[in-house]
Amino acid sequence: MEHFLELVTKADNVPIMAIMFLLPFFTWLAFSQARRNDRAGTPAEAAQKDKVYVWPYLCRSEFVCAIIVMLILAVWSITIDAPLEEPSNPTQTPNPSKAPWYFLALQEMLVYFDPWIAGVVLPGFIIGGLIAIPYIDINPKGKGYYTLKERPFAIGTFCFGFFVLWIVLMIVGTFLRGPGWNLFAPWVKWDPHKVVPLTNINLTYLLGIRNDQTATFVGFIFVAGYYALGPICYLWKIKTSKFLQELGLVRYIIISFLFLTMFSLPIKMALRWGANVKYVWVTPWFNI
Repeated sequence: MEHFLELVTKADNVPIMAIMFLLPFFTWLAFSQARRNDRAGTPAEAAQKDKVYVWPYLCRSEFVCAIIVMLILAVWSITIDAPLEEPSNPTQTPNPSKAPWYFLALQEMLVYFDPWIAGVVLPGFIIGGLIAIPYIDINPKGKGYYTLKERPFAIGTFCFGFFVLWIVLMIVGTFLRGPGWNLFAPWVKWDPHKVVPLTNINLTYLLGIRNDQTATFVGFIFVAGYYALGPICYLWKIKTSKFLQELGLVRYIIISFLFLTMFSLPIKMALRWGANVKYVWVTPWFNI
């Protein structure tokens, strides 16, 4: 436990520890307000009754919150030293060499994907998906007030993407990744001399395929078949689902593509942790 206490009290990890307490509280606060709105009848009507003017009510609350945050930052900066280390030495690389806490989830993604996918493609899809939300969202309910009843899919998708695919990865990178980016239990002291044999293999090799061209083709079939689940679901449900009919083909293609891409990360993590699978699709130009 001595190593664990040293880890959680490290100056670099103070924001992560704060997030682990603040996020559950504010998530509970938002969900409890949403449940109260849902129980009050029509959420829109309940929200109309609770509306207040921006001035002075909202502005006053924001001003008080800003003062409290500034006070916390001032006390924090006085009581905790900045996590500065010795001057950079090009002949001695820190082990482990970690990114700032707000980029640790991105660094953890590098374990499961090629750098150009984890560092460029996936963040690009996140930004593009956020930009596209107002254009692909056809549900007029739940705007301007908290509600769970009217927005279960949107809230569930956001919570999964934010908590599981970002916060959890950030915590893993902070507390479970040690020297050599090896996994260590929080109570286990980091061993800088730990050597893990490279036993990760590609999925096609695990299936007994040794020919490079055949492996490339089979990997493409796996990836294409995974993304084909979206069109298959659309053709299966289009005649019976009013939601899909209102959504339209273009919006559905965008949503299904982003949704399947989001779930590719936990699938790839399960393959890596459970079967030591490194890549599913291997080509001379890129690997997935």
